[in-house]
Amino acid sequence: MNILIIGNGGREHAFAWKIRQSTLCDKLYVAPGNAGTRLMAENVGIAVDNFEALGEFCLQKNIGLVVVGPEVPLVKGIRNYFESQSSLKSILMIGPDKFGAQLEGSKDFSKQFMLRHKVPTAKAMTFTAENLVAGLRYLETCTPPIVLKADGLAAGKGVIISTSIDEAKAELEEMLISKKFGEASAKVLIEEFLDGIELSVFVLTDGKDYVILPEAKDYKRIGDGDTGPNTGGMGAVSPVIFANQKFMKRVEEEVVKPTIEGLQKENIKYCGFIFIGLMNVGGTPYVIEYNARMGDPETQAVMPRIKNDFVDLLIAAAKGELHRKKIEIDDAYAVTLALVSGGYPGDYSKGKIISGLGANVINALVFHAGTRLSNSDVLTDGGRVLAITGKGISLAEARSKAYEAAAEISWDGFYFRKDIGQDLLNYKV
Repeated sequence: MNILIIGNGGREHAFAWKIRQSTLCDKLYVAPGNAGTRLMAENVGIAVDNFEALGEFCLQKNIGLVVVGPEVPLVKGIRNYFESQSSLKSILMIGPDKFGAQLEGSKDFSKQFMLRHKVPTAKAMTFTAENLVAGLRYLETCTPPIVLKADGLAAGKGVIISTSIDEAKAELEEMLISKKFGEASAKVLIEEFLDGIELSVFVLTDGKDYVILPEAKDYKRIGDGDTGPNTGGMGAVSPVIFANQKFMKRVEEEVVKPTIEGLQKENIKYCGFIFIGLMNVGGTPYVIEYNARMGDPETQAVMPRIKNDFVDLLIAAAKGELHRKKIEIDDAYAVTLALVSGGYPGDYSKGKIISGLGANVINALVFHAGTRLSNSDVLTDGGRVLAITGKGISLAEARSKAYEAAAEISWDGFYFRKDIGQDLLNYKV
């Protein structure tokens, strides 16, 4: 089968790395891809939301399966487009339609969905510029810290945690009136702060049945010790020590099952990944958010732990036959570090030559995120540039391999956190 992966980040490189191992994959393409995906697939210069060109390419290359990586084409309705074309509708696809993608595309939609189906989540109220005064008044009834969330897509950066009511008021005005996150913050959720420890759970579903993939913990803030502004993700660890069998059973019974059942009750035909951002509050799982795709950089820590033929799982999901499959997970640990451009998540330069990507990196996986090729040089082409994944029989070994590999790589002004996974080394369950 010929397969097309849509996207150009570290998540898509990790998909390509895993899919390429399958005997079911004949020819692999990535649109648009990056300097890393070209090592195992053919990059195709088509934008992720150019549905017409992607459809034409699928017909030209006899694509049998499309795997949609990022959220933008899902929210814009790539599945709807393919299903509306008689020549394309038979192509298997991993990714929900536009309606289902609202689980990620609208925080307000997803919050109301959780409430309707009794999925445990934080209390929240939604406000717009038109009822800003009511929002400011509501903030006066809240106890800091207070969480403010942009309703729409904000590249993982649309969440503000304010430590005072005055700060929250200023942030609410900046989001609604000054449009801090553009149209993404046309609506803002004011949400109760949950005091716990965060993790990500990933589900592959055909809309009826599901498999739960390896869980991960990601690290959002730019600085060591979880300091500084939020980013798209500075690293990830899998497995997560506090996500023991008892806790994960609660996650399945209280979160996963009601979510899948809710999709069925509302006649949302959902085929693809559901990322469930959870907070473990004293052993009770609360849902912070849904995403309609796999996480980044969590995918780079999750893929190396899946023992199944990944394409076999994807085909089963796309055909509605996931009930026949069982997930097989490696007990090993995986630690992923994001290597980022200086200045990220603010302003940063592109086009820096990356050194050290050669034979010296032997005990870790290097996934490209924001890179491009220029002649024989690999150049930076984004904020998050590389993801380095170390794997080992212990968390300490996996960390060591990841950091040893990161020490071999450099470019002008690059940066990475030095404490990914450190908080879990001595964690007491």
